[in-house]
Amino acid sequence: MAYESLREWIKALDKAGELKRVTAEVSPILEMAEIADRASKSGKGTAKAGGPALLFENITGYPGAKVLMNQFGSTRRMQMALEVDSLDDVAKRIDVLIHPVAPVGMFDKLKMLPMLAEVGGYFPKTIAAKNASCKEVILRGDDVDVLKFPVLQTWPEDGGRYITLPCVTTRDPKSGKRNLGMYRMQVYDGQSTGMHWQRQKVAAEHARDRMRAAADDAAGQVEVMAMTAGGTAAAGSHSMPQHVVTKIRGERMEVAVVIGTDPATTFSAIVPAPPEVEEYIIAGFLRQKAVELVKCETVDLDVPAHAEIVLEGYVELGELRTEGPFGDHTGFYTMQDEYPVFHITCITHRKDPIYAATVVGKPPMEDTWMIKAVERVFLPLMKLTIPEIIDINLPAEGVAHNLMIVSIRKSYAGHARKVMHAIWGLGQAMFTKCIVVVDEDCDVQDVSEVMLRAGNNIDPERDIQFTLGPVDTLDHASRLPNFGSKMGIDATRKWPAEGFTRQWPSMLTMSKDVKAKMDAVWKKLGIE
Repeated sequence: MAYESLREWIKALDKAGELKRVTAEVSPILEMAEIADRASKSGKGTAKAGGPALLFENITGYPGAKVLMNQFGSTRRMQMALEVDSLDDVAKRIDVLIHPVAPVGMFDKLKMLPMLAEVGGYFPKTIAAKNASCKEVILRGDDVDVLKFPVLQTWPEDGGRYITLPCVTTRDPKSGKRNLGMYRMQVYDGQSTGMHWQRQKVAAEHARDRMRAAADDAAGQVEVMAMTAGGTAAAGSHSMPQHVVTKIRGERMEVAVVIGTDPATTFSAIVPAPPEVEEYIIAGFLRQKAVELVKCETVDLDVPAHAEIVLEGYVELGELRTEGPFGDHTGFYTMQDEYPVFHITCITHRKDPIYAATVVGKPPMEDTWMIKAVERVFLPLMKLTIPEIIDINLPAEGVAHNLMIVSIRKSYAGHARKVMHAIWGLGQAMFTKCIVVVDEDCDVQDVSEVMLRAGNNIDPERDIQFTLGPVDTLDHASRLPNFGSKMGIDATRKWPAEGFTRQWPSMLTMSKDVKAKMDAVWKKLGIE
């Protein structure tokens, strides 16, 4: 059964022994983050790696408030969140959907009906406001104050408090489709926050589309496009010229921010889904039940009906404000930059709302397990475009975009380089700074084995590919913001067709007969 809300999820965590209630008084300024960081790094190399989920119940300055952290911070909890025994089980369900067996006769067609009915049940449905838990308290006007909630500061040099686990809803101005993304939000005051949607994110594109539409003539549209192409306005590094701002100022883009949903919905906000697919449908697929939505009070958007907290408001096009620094998942601070401002017009929430948060920093942390889930769940979609891929690994230290290890079924000369470029052309994978490609008989999840292959199989001058292209906004080492170099390493066996004329040696392996014989007597030897 799908979890209807964050509260049902917390009950499940508690019942499974995965939740630790923190009753000692703790401050949301740095202290809670330090506890969560220590918990997430505990148990390394054991079945308890990642520590427990944490429910803080005694928060300095916020009597009666509760904060949930590290809810996704282990393999077991990610499996519980998606209600599977293995994350590969979700991948298998996706594989069945994208590779259906063509029906031969009427009987085969009838067998497909239940699957089609199941898919139809993934689409979100809207319910009446009176049945929506998130509408138990509605705040407008002077009552709007996001600092009534225990918003965290997670690192000493952060620019302030940040909402770190928000599900941000926007709407495509052209198609009308909803998008659910996760972008950190620096709290400036009770009614306004930053909106850190990087220029390559879908919500930033929505903002740019609104800007272009708001420009009152063709020349104005060209100016807006030229400015936003450099990274400004929606996720920029420079202020827009006043004459461009004048053309679009006063126009608003509606935004709704949800804090504290059922786990599948929160997870769907981080998945690298195609813009054409609404994240609420992905959430429905993951939880195998439609997400119930409700209309907002002051904006024309829909939000999860049983969320803990909903912030409604708008971004004024062209308005930018300094955001940062922020201690990020790279293990370094993201420095100050100019980003849009989110103005809050209404807050709705459940009675005694539970605030959901996370802390990011040097891995392993909670997001490490979320990234690993993305890796496993969406491998079939990568294979759909690049079928020669056998497996991928996004090591924790690679912080999602710095390193991807890929095994392939090599079929021709230059195949590894073809795969590198295909990955760099695949959605958010375009940000991958380093790609290591190995043969199909290499277990990419065994980093020691990968290092052995890479160290032995490459001639650096011949097998390392450099290219230029878009890089993650958080990459502080790139030559320019959002643009830099990337590297691919071909660690596959080299073929004569690739100019390798020497004999390629075999890897060491014991004969099967000897291994089987030793397996049979191993315990008797008393070696371990």
